[in-house]
Amino acid sequence: MPRKDLTEKPVILVTRRVPPPVEARIRDAYRATLNDDDRVWNAGELIDRARGCTGLLICPTERLTTDVIERLPAEVKICATFSVGYDHIDIATAKRRGLIVTNTPDVLTDATADIAILLILGAARRATEAEALLRRGDWGAWSTMFMLGTHVSGKRLGIYGMGRIGRAVARRARGFGMTIHYCNRQRLSAELETGAIFHATPEALLPHCDFLSLHCPASAETHHFLDARRIALLPDGAVVVNTARGTVVDDGALIAALKSGKLAAAGLDVFEGEPRFNRTYLELSNTMLLPHIGSATHETRAAMGNRAVDNLDAYFAGRAPADRVI
Repeated sequence: MPRKDLTEKPVILVTRRVPPPVEARIRDAYRATLNDDDRVWNAGELIDRARGCTGLLICPTERLTTDVIERLPAEVKICATFSVGYDHIDIATAKRRGLIVTNTPDVLTDATADIAILLILGAARRATEAEALLRRGDWGAWSTMFMLGTHVSGKRLGIYGMGRIGRAVARRARGFGMTIHYCNRQRLSAELETGAIFHATPEALLPHCDFLSLHCPASAETHHFLDARRIALLPDGAVVVNTARGTVVDDGALIAALKSGKLAAAGLDVFEGEPRFNRTYLELSNTMLLPHIGSATHETRAAMGNRAVDNLDAYFAGRAPADRVI
């Protein structure tokens, strides 16, 4: 229940450092326990620090499993996650417990779409390999076959998951004259589709993808979505980009396709088990790898923090949080 005494500041726990303007806002409105050294707490530490708190502001580094949620102090009523995705929270258990969960949609769309385009271009044009060559001092005489990559302009881009980020990638890709194909749970309206070609199944989409950009949520349904069977449906020499979630890709299958030449290249910003990841990717010259920086701009992270605090503010004022997941 929202607090009855509006003169008393609500007590919340913030599990990671947040941008300074967001922290100042939190200090002004709440009695907050902050994580000043930004160390990732284990489950026991999180539970202990949550005692006496009505709200939590967490990040994807905090995994609210069934066990953790069941052990949270009874006074914890709302959890605002500093992320769009909420696969780090056991939603079914939170719902049974009556724990309100909110996320931060909309505000990271453009930043993540920019990273997807960066990976499309970088993977296709061998940017990582070229920069490493230059830094090693191995740039020699010009030749007709030097550092040949894959042309992007005018090619077919397949988007799996045509939500806000997928549509933002499509808008950018049209600037390169790319033809957009997509697969989504439901076909978009003509206004949102903007000429993109709909495919009802991934199997129908994949043969049309010179480039494949993944933008689906992590779920049981999408776990290892891109496996050996689906990779085989892509055109030879296709480029795969993932800015969604690492679990969407079967690493073994993708690595095998990159080694065999079935795929020309891959650009990855997310990995299964991150920050740990399959280090075989580092041995491949045809990969462009980033450490999950899709939303990593000053503007976007501040907007995410403010969106999370907006949801806490609404709850404690007795209003429905705008971004309530459950």
